[in-house]
Amino acid sequence: MEILWVLIALVMLGFVLLQLSRRRRGAVGLVEPGHPDAADPANYGFAREEELDIRMPGPDEDLLDVLDLVQRTQDYRGAQQLLAGTEAEGERRWQRVQAFAGAASLELRQRPGGVGETPGGQWLRVWRAEAPKDAGGAAVHAEFLVQQAWRTATPGADDFRIIMEEAKAACGEAALLAPGDPVPYIVELSVARGLGYSREEFEQLWLKILDRAPNHMGAHLAALQYWCEKWHGSRELAYSFAEAAAARAPRGSLLAAMPLFAVFEHLPEVNLVSGFYQSEVVTKAVHGALHAVHSARPDDPMQAHVRHLLVFFLVRGERWAEAMNQLMVIDGHVGALPWTLSADPAAEFAVYRALAVAGYEANGGSPATLPR
Repeated sequence: MEILWVLIALVMLGFVLLQLSRRRRGAVGLVEPGHPDAADPANYGFAREEELDIRMPGPDEDLLDVLDLVQRTQDYRGAQQLLAGTEAEGERRWQRVQAFAGAASLELRQRPGGVGETPGGQWLRVWRAEAPKDAGGAAVHAEFLVQQAWRTATPGADDFRIIMEEAKAACGEAALLAPGDPVPYIVELSVARGLGYSREEFEQLWLKILDRAPNHMGAHLAALQYWCEKWHGSRELAYSFAEAAAARAPRGSLLAAMPLFAVFEHLPEVNLVSGFYQSEVVTKAVHGALHAVHSARPDDPMQAHVRHLLVFFLVRGERWAEAMNQLMVIDGHVGALPWTLSADPAAEFAVYRALAVAGYEANGGSPATLPR
């Protein structure tokens, strides 16, 4: 009898290890490029892996042009002008603040400075010094500090708290410079998560955002993190927050996709349930997200975020044609969940894209049958 139990335990252990291995490899094995059985994503006009842009989820040519100019000349004024002309309450301003802050943070990591060497991101320091009352520069600086805390320190450590406290003060200063701008408060949502605001403190911060931009998708995604099980909430609280946002979403709002993000944040490390990605909770969330992208404005900058996450779930759910439809819209940019969680976002995205192509063709699809 003891031998039987040992054998059962070994079988169960092997099954768990297999699931972990499948999860890490994208759940389906892939043949090498050039293999006779390999599906070729290039047949669909998709970008090569090395051409994928990891900086942002979707196209923003104005931002790319200004980023290139600022980093090439180290002159902040292009960034200042772009933000000054970007609607304060819109999603794009928040994305551009993140992009400028991320560029400065990456520059500093690549060139930390030393004896006789100018540190990277110097243009942001000059911006703050020469235009201390500029609201855009203040918001970028606050977000820069937040990104520095998460990238260079361990949450809970003294150095992490010091940087986060500095970021909190910078958020307050940015808010004073632009009273109607929700961005400084959205930046502070990450501070709230890092410093562990009480729920009462967090709710007060959230009300300030709702007063300024009640349907801001980026703000809701940032707030969702606080309510997740891995931070200061639970699965139930995160689901409740996401479902409430979806329920009150106005027509054409991407907030209807919030439950899909809540599901993603609480995916089991090991999935022992057959067909999890075809389960009712996942299917319902996917349908909500599909409805959101179909009814949203074509120029909504948050569409790409939703479509990238849809690709992940549609591929896992073996809904190949639907995954291909999303890929046709977003291909070329991979700066979004879930790819950004990988050390190599472009490679991770390319695996899922190849799986979608292979699954699509295995079920009779071809470039000729895919709607354009």
